[in-house]
Amino acid sequence: MERITSRDNEKIKHALRVRSGKEPGEIFIEGKRLALEALGSGLVISHGFVSNEFLAREDDGAIRTALNRSRVPVYELPNKLFAQIADTESPQGVILIAARPVAEVKEVFGPAKSGGLPLVLMLSRANNPANLGAILRTADAAGVRIVITTAGSTDAFSPKALRASMGSAFRLRIIEKAEEGSVVARAKEAGWVLSGTAMDGAVAHTAVDWTRPRLLVFGSEADGISPEIEAQLDERIAIEMEKPVESLNLAVSAGIILFEARRQVQG
Repeated sequence: MERITSRDNEKIKHALRVRSGKEPGEIFIEGKRLALEALGSGLVISHGFVSNEFLAREDDGAIRTALNRSRVPVYELPNKLFAQIADTESPQGVILIAARPVAEVKEVFGPAKSGGLPLVLMLSRANNPANLGAILRTADAAGVRIVITTAGSTDAFSPKALRASMGSAFRLRIIEKAEEGSVVARAKEAGWVLSGTAMDGAVAHTAVDWTRPRLLVFGSEADGISPEIEAQLDERIAIEMEKPVESLNLAVSAGIILFEARRQVQG
């Protein structure tokens, strides 16, 4: 294992660029759980870093074994240098650099496949990375297979969003920065129902037939769904709640609706 001791090393400079989003083709994966998920996901991992403290511990056998089996080049860093490139305040001593997964809108709206929900989730201008990561985790747990984020959304593979997703981002097919009008047009052309969360003229989420293939759109917490997309909705969906509460956190709303869909699909 090669040891790096200088912040001026090109590998360190490159890792810092990836962490800050300046290398759009790569993602920064930090922490034991995320590293294990990444190593088992089929991601293309170029290299990794471990700290002196990580190497000195005796309770990290699973991640050590996974790193050894992967044959990914790993560089040893002094604890202080590792802390300088880490994105967390209390780093666990392992970082991986991987190629960003890429997926496209085309062929998304074919016949609904068996397993999971017959539903594609589109997040319109979701700009909070922690919320986005939580929604990805919820979607994965509910059985969603494909998530689309529109132009204006935060990076689904940023370090903060990845931590909030707890590995779900590696299992889902995520299409990023899509043009929402194009996505809607493809869904309608395929005969899918276009549904979205809305305040006015809305049907309760429990009254929706979630067994039908559909594109489900969530807007941003600040602005909701754009007027252009709302005008094309086949269904306006709302969660019934006690007054005077008018809205819920986006991740909470997604969880309530997606698990009702799961309940119906599973019968």
